[in-house]
Amino acid sequence: MKKEKVTKPGKKTPDQELFISRELSWIDFNSRVLDEALSPANPLLERLKFIAIFSSNLDEFFMVRIAGLRQLVKMDQDLPDPAGNRPSEQLAAARRKLDRLLKRQSRALCDDILPALETYGVRLRKPAELSATVRAELSGYFRLQVLPVLTPLAVDQAHPFPILNSGAIEIAVSMRPADRSKLVYAFVEVPERLPRFVEVPDNQPGRTFVLLEELIMDNLGLLFSGCELEEFFPFRITRDMDFSVEDEGAEDLLQSIEKKLLQRRHREPIRLEVPVNTRGALADWLDEQFRLDDQFRYASRAPLHLKQFFELVGRARLPELLEPAWPAIMPAPFVEHKSVFEAISARGTILVAPPFHSFTPILRLLQEAADDPDVLAIKQTLYRVSGNSPVVRSLQRAAENGKQVTVVVELKARFDEGNNIAWARLLEESGAHVVYGVAGLKVHSKALLVVRREEGAIRRYVHLSTGNYNDKTAALYTDLGIMSSDPDLCFDVANLFNVLTGYSSPPTEWRKIAASPFDLRRRVMWMIEREISNSTPDRPGRIIAKMNSLSDEKMIRLLHKAADAGVEIDLIVRGICCYKPRPGQENLRIISIVDRYLEHSRLFYFFNNGDEEYYLSSADWMFRNLDRRVELLFPVEDEKIRAELMTLLRFQLADTDKQRRLLGSGIYTRPTVPAYTGARSQANSYRYIKELAERDRRSATGEALKVFTAPEEHPHRAFADDREENDPEEEER
Repeated sequence: MKKEKVTKPGKKTPDQELFISRELSWIDFNSRVLDEALSPANPLLERLKFIAIFSSNLDEFFMVRIAGLRQLVKMDQDLPDPAGNRPSEQLAAARRKLDRLLKRQSRALCDDILPALETYGVRLRKPAELSATVRAELSGYFRLQVLPVLTPLAVDQAHPFPILNSGAIEIAVSMRPADRSKLVYAFVEVPERLPRFVEVPDNQPGRTFVLLEELIMDNLGLLFSGCELEEFFPFRITRDMDFSVEDEGAEDLLQSIEKKLLQRRHREPIRLEVPVNTRGALADWLDEQFRLDDQFRYASRAPLHLKQFFELVGRARLPELLEPAWPAIMPAPFVEHKSVFEAISARGTILVAPPFHSFTPILRLLQEAADDPDVLAIKQTLYRVSGNSPVVRSLQRAAENGKQVTVVVELKARFDEGNNIAWARLLEESGAHVVYGVAGLKVHSKALLVVRREEGAIRRYVHLSTGNYNDKTAALYTDLGIMSSDPDLCFDVANLFNVLTGYSSPPTEWRKIAASPFDLRRRVMWMIEREISNSTPDRPGRIIAKMNSLSDEKMIRLLHKAADAGVEIDLIVRGICCYKPRPGQENLRIISIVDRYLEHSRLFYFFNNGDEEYYLSSADWMFRNLDRRVELLFPVEDEKIRAELMTLLRFQLADTDKQRRLLGSGIYTRPTVPAYTGARSQANSYRYIKELAERDRRSATGEALKVFTAPEEHPHRAFADDREENDPEEEER
């Protein structure tokens, strides 16, 4: 009998060498976010923003990804991923990586950014460092503004250990009441409704702040009068929020999700954060209550909850320490025409690329549709919307005006479930038909369809996008979308809504779009196979794929096959990338760009033997997007827009400022050979879109205007001298 080959622990098989573990790749992405906080080339308050973004990202990573890995270990499902790493091994590797990153973050904040802010008059102090007079004034503020909001929670036989909120800063206290000799314990939650940074009335030039938790701890005696305080310190827990809603058989998805949201407060802790050097009886008691392994306990010399340092960016009031503003640009057609419908009819298809372009045209389309007597129906998908959404208000007004309004609201959008439930109910009250997603799937596509009566006939208009209908994130995320009256495109989108809202089966073949989970995966894989088939040494195939994440195993294997076949491939992947480049794949390059805006668009180019194709999509190349969500892939056929999209891609490929390249070692490194000077892609994209709008406006008068554009050279040429660099984290160890 042939003995089964046993692979030694830690040694990768050739097949496993094709992949990088998803969770470890995400940590590498957040490391690139932290790089922006460490970069002295960035304005000081922008660096502070990236400190906050890094921490915000990390919170969600623990709540979902680390929680998921721990669940697998606890359920004895410690099986290797395609990269050969078991969940237990990934947890250990994640801890090692995070320890190094958190040390870098603390050093950047405490030893660099905060001291530098002091030179501009922005100071962070502890109450004990202030004069007695100023400290007394702060105590007066505490009595009037803070004390009434606080609720101490005792822990004893009559008061069981409380359910502490995930993510909130808590203050643990041990004390001896006057009538007892035994220690008792209590908690005080730092209210998030109050400012975290309390301004100090010290009459010094600039501005001085104390942290709210420091002010509370300085006045704890007022909360526990008659008690002798023994120990106290702030801490923070993060809970496991990795729950799923099995809606296949749920009679009421709305009630099912509301129940899950209420249960979130009871979920298990996944991380405990305390200040460095927190020791003693109180710390030991707290550890006993949570019973977390050392792997999930973190101590830092930086303040807790650094996400809230966004507040300090605004309170500092130092615009000279921020990036210069890039005012959003109105696309020329919406300036030339009073009506959005007229603009689309005149142009056929219009590109809208927020935040470089204004989000206003999308809002105007909804507002005009709500009030236009010729509009008969509006259909829209909503995945994430803002807290005070003008999109939802327009849909409400349209329904109240008698339009047939149908809204597919995705209740399972993680961390936006409660917000979406509230909007869904308001829309229903206004008379809109609300569909709560699709059983077993998340509706992640971004589609808006308006049906209008024009000259006795019915005409349809669509807006399709890579990003959400969220006016807040539209100012922070780069996305691409089109407004169009293309009959075939409108026909496909109308059919998609019939599938989402009724019992219609998807067509055997769409006219133009592809949609998951029906045929999007098949279409994309077929196009990659086509590049392989058409590729020759003299005329190689060509793929440029820009997305947020690449983790689907089948797609990665097919991309490896394409690279081995000589297809020239550029993958622009902002975040998770599980593709591991192999030696000899010089025709493949993987880059990531982290800059002032979050790269969020999904844009795909296929050479197709010279008959080039461009697509936009709501879907990343992940298993969940391709097989477990409703997503859209739609073509861009307007030649002018296609040329603009290629220019935007070239800016990214030539970026030597914010770009990082993934090497075969699994390490991201900067390009070593500048493609050309002034190569920051987002700055160049903004300038390009601004000049395009100005050129379009001047074209009506016949005035010519040359538009700044990207370099034309082959994108691989600029990286001919890239070299494998040592990992700075490895050197640090």
